Amino acid sequence: MSAQENRPYRPFDVVVLGEILVEVATDVAFAHGVPALVGISGDALNVAAAAAAAGARTGLLAVLTDDDLGHAIAARIRELGISDELLKFRTGQQGVYLVHSDPEGQREFSYARSGSVGSTLCPDDVDPGVFSAAGAVIAGGIACAISASSRAAVLKAAALCRRFVFDPNFRPRLTSVEEATAVLAELAPRTFLVTPSFPGETTALLDCATPKEAAGKLHALGAANVAVTCGAEGIQLDGELLDRDHGSSWVPAIPAPSVLDQTGAGDAFVGTLTARIVLGDNLAAAARFGAAAASLVVGGKGGTGFIPTFEQTSAHALRTPEGELSSHA
Repeated sequence: MSAQENRPYRPFDVVVLGEILVEVATDVAFAHGVPALVGISGDALNVAAAAAAAGARTGLLAVLTDDDLGHAIAARIRELGISDELLKFRTGQQGVYLVHSDPEGQREFSYARSGSVGSTLCPDDVDPGVFSAAGAVIAGGIACAISASSRAAVLKAAALCRRFVFDPNFRPRLTSVEEATAVLAELAPRTFLVTPSFPGETTALLDCATPKEAAGKLHALGAANVAVTCGAEGIQLDGELLDRDHGSSWVPAIPAPSVLDQTGAGDAFVGTLTARIVLGDNLAAAARFGAAAASLVVGGKGGTGFIPTFEQTSAHALRTPEGELSSHA
């Protein structure tokens, strides 16, 4: 028996599952001869990187190509402080997306991911021991939309873990409103925390006109806690983790020092928020840190172009004005 086998198992604080993508980014519209920057991204990687930066021991379950490209991606994952223990390597095509960001950070995407190796994620990849021991498990609507087997893996993970965090991450190019709504309804009773965006996802998937209405509807579906992200306005919190029983609080957004690319801002919020809850912060404090991380990552290019340290995030969170928690209509 090796020394590693003798070593006691150390559970992950956070486990993320989903698809990793090669990112090809340009500053101008796509055309022949346009200079581009190649990076590694995808919502699962962005979330895991944020969780690791926030101090959580983080594992990432994803399927990569078993070639030089896949192993280069794995090296980047390790550089971001994420464990590579859960990665799977298979023959196949790595998913790719092209993104063009304008000077205000707005983005235009083009994907080449149909039948990607990442979409082969399946329930057999979900180790019951790992997922039941994790402090929290995070998955999103994209992982549920890319294939039936990936969706089944998410459902298995949600059933196994103590705290399941779900980001609806609705993408009309990947799935229909009806399918995404059905997934949200199926997973809501199993969620410790769900993080829909307002107004896009709360309107399309929940038919709600306000963040509070969306939070109430998700509670009715069985979600224990809700953080409705409202872009540059802030976050509507609701649920069991608030100081007052099933209370409701508003956390204002923190202005970004600079905006180069908005890719990964929502992922940074989810990863940081979850990590800080697992590490002992209350929901309101964790949401402040999540908001701070989200407003910092937009200062870098690409989904993992700039991942702030927790020291940077916590210092930036202090910019939130006093009296930040309040009732919000």
